[in-house]
Amino acid sequence: MTFNDDSQLSGGKVKRRGRTTAIGGGAVGVGAIVVFLIAQFTGVDLTGLVGGGDGLTTIQDGGQQAEPVQECRTGRDANADVSCRMEGAAESLDAYWTTEARALGTSYTTPDFYLFTGSTDTGCGAASAATGPFYCPPDRAIYLDTDFYDDLQRTYGASGGPLAQMYVVAHEWGHHVQQLQGTFAETDRSGGGAASDSVRVELQADCYAGAWVGDAATTESANGTTFFEPITQAQVADALSAASAVGDDSIQERATGRVDPDSFTHGTSEQRQRWFERGYEQGATRCDTLSVSGSQL
Repeated sequence: MTFNDDSQLSGGKVKRRGRTTAIGGGAVGVGAIVVFLIAQFTGVDLTGLVGGGDGLTTIQDGGQQAEPVQECRTGRDANADVSCRMEGAAESLDAYWTTEARALGTSYTTPDFYLFTGSTDTGCGAASAATGPFYCPPDRAIYLDTDFYDDLQRTYGASGGPLAQMYVVAHEWGHHVQQLQGTFAETDRSGGGAASDSVRVELQADCYAGAWVGDAATTESANGTTFFEPITQAQVADALSAASAVGDDSIQERATGRVDPDSFTHGTSEQRQRWFERGYEQGATRCDTLSVSGSQL
């Protein structure tokens, strides 16, 4: 998607953390809190590896400084710079879900969103550039090293366009909405399988991402100008390319030459594209992946 050059960014939704290697707090040993992650976008969502967030020990900040992303004032800035693009996407997503969450019967609050370089500490464990982006329920925060976008294109074969990048953010934002809905507490994401709760939760996040894209061209920035220009089919194809690249079947076949549906945790490429398109065409209220039969996923 292309931002309207004249749209206004308010700033403050996205913060940048400096590089760190130390874990603060001291309450829990490193071996007990570090979550080892698969180095892929979908596989590194910690929502599938930790509990719903209530009662999980949170790593202390350890003195890390988080400063708002600077010099992001307009859509023109978002078109030119990936950090500002993250700010613009966050502001658009926040505006969308502030309204749309009510349609889902959910009380909405804004997640934190941190960009980092190299490594950082979170309430879900230590994160590095290799872990990719993820949502951490205890922190109610998204963590992302923008170098991941190079991997998404180079390693997974996604198109790498702006909407492919923002799809990643929208998917993680969808996990935040699920946290607010109580979805994490109500599902068992400890296992895998083609019809598992893990797959259902991830496909719903894809659908939520599509719902935001479908509405994005009408969502207004602080000065009343829409954040985005009208979305083209080529731009939607960028997002579908990212969704396809991180399907369980695509990743497994690329890594091992075989596909094992019993180990699926995020859905096939076809499913991820289809549920994104469902959200794009029909909206967030049509993203119920939790109660449908396995054949309907």
